[in-house]
Amino acid sequence: MDQVTDDDLMIRLQSGDGDAFTLLVERHQGPLTGFFVRNTRDVQLAEDLTQETLLKVYNQAWDYLPLGQFRAWMYRIARNLLIDDYRRRSHDALIRASKGRKEEDEDAMARLAGDFAAPGDLVQRRELAALVDRLLAEIPEEQRITFTLHHYADLRLAEVAQIMEIPVATCKSRLRLAREKLSEKLRARGLQPVGQD
Repeated sequence: MDQVTDDDLMIRLQSGDGDAFTLLVERHQGPLTGFFVRNTRDVQLAEDLTQETLLKVYNQAWDYLPLGQFRAWMYRIARNLLIDDYRRRSHDALIRASKGRKEEDEDAMARLAGDFAAPGDLVQRRELAALVDRLLAEIPEEQRITFTLHHYADLRLAEVAQIMEIPVATCKSRLRLAREKLSEKLRARGLQPVGQD
């Protein structure tokens, strides 16, 4: 049997099938939470924003046109909620130490950490992943959001550009700047990206 697409589920949801929404939640709740954790550094807030995003997906299901762009549509909702939250809170309140981390978040951070030369020990890889997580808070918001959407939500650059409502070239530039800034910060801590001397 073919994999049921997000568009298939949205069509079913628009027809009143509540089980379709349950499947969408199961499919996207983890990645959404990871996106929000990296941008708010607050697990509870990330979970709240995830629930709010999914509720908006449900409530706005009739606004969605099934053209194969569900994730871009959903992450645009998420990004708008994130911006609204930033506006409600002071900058200092947003930069907090994470109160906890789910294993799936550690796995995503470990993927990025794998690009840097560090001892193969799992504990050290997790420490590096946690360092990268902290450093993300130090780069500009638009670059951080672009980076997290591309690397942690596994969205293509065209999808990220659509979510951010910017040209693809601007999206590529923001992603490049985010990577460069993270690399500089890691080098300043004595870590060297793989393949560079």
